Amino acid sequence: MSNDDHDNGDEILTEEMLWDRIPEVTGEERADTYYELSARIFARGQYDEALALAETARDIYSELGASAQSEGLAQAYSAIGYNLNQLKRIDEAATAMSKAVELLRENKSPIALELACTLGEWWYSSKNYEKVIETMYECAQEHLVDGNNIGAANDMHLIGCAQRELKNYEEAIICFQEARATFKSEKEVLHVARCDQKIASCYNELGDGEKALEAARKAIDVFETGHDHRRETFALYEYGRAEILLGKLEDGLATLDNVLQITAEEDAKDFEFIIEIETGMSAVMRQLGRIEEADEIDRRLASVKESLG
Repeated sequence: MSNDDHDNGDEILTEEMLWDRIPEVTGEERADTYYELSARIFARGQYDEALALAETARDIYSELGASAQSEGLAQAYSAIGYNLNQLKRIDEAATAMSKAVELLRENKSPIALELACTLGEWWYSSKNYEKVIETMYECAQEHLVDGNNIGAANDMHLIGCAQRELKNYEEAIICFQEARATFKSEKEVLHVARCDQKIASCYNELGDGEKALEAARKAIDVFETGHDHRRETFALYEYGRAEILLGKLEDGLATLDNVLQITAEEDAKDFEFIIEIETGMSAVMRQLGRIEEADEIDRRLASVKESLG
């Protein structure tokens, strides 16, 4: 919200009054009015219109140059970012939000850190993992200065996820272990298990079945106890992968089949995960000499992949 939310004492401006106000005001006040209209229309879910209004506010602030409050310009950029994000234009949303964060940090604004964390998540969604690491390391340092240990641990967890996507598995494990230690000290049990599941995934990629099995087992125990069945399924998948790495092919195949049954029963089908599971099962079947079954799985998966494009 801008400072124009209230006018003439306690009178609250309606949307109609804001529209009527536009021809009567200039400069920063005009930009504030466009920004406020954008916020109202964003709240109604009309993101295209809200985006256009936020862009108009940004343009006016930019034209005013040094005479305009940089915080107003930052607000306009953040509004542009939120609207673009809702419109699934993630790369553009992250670019706009990065400008907002830069301006707010220059201004020593207390909301800069919150928006920077949002920015890191958007960079992750847009698969710009190097930017995630750069953004979230800065956030982690700021959270530690503020004494927000859980905030810093969440930052490290996201950095670990980005490192994992970049296939920097050893670096990812270091990040997840650091986050895990903090979550453990704060008694955030489910978050500890989230780290264990990711650590298991990394050890599986590195071919260390023993460590993967140990980490996955810890995660499964917590998720099962906490009835977090969605996360338990992912941890169980890593456990099955570890069993296969250790040469326990029948056990690993049974575990993956269990994961497949749970995943297939969900209303919203995660076909990418199903393909990943069945691809692993096919490979094990070939090792066990069950070639016809493996061929049938691969034939089906080819059709599914074609449908996914």
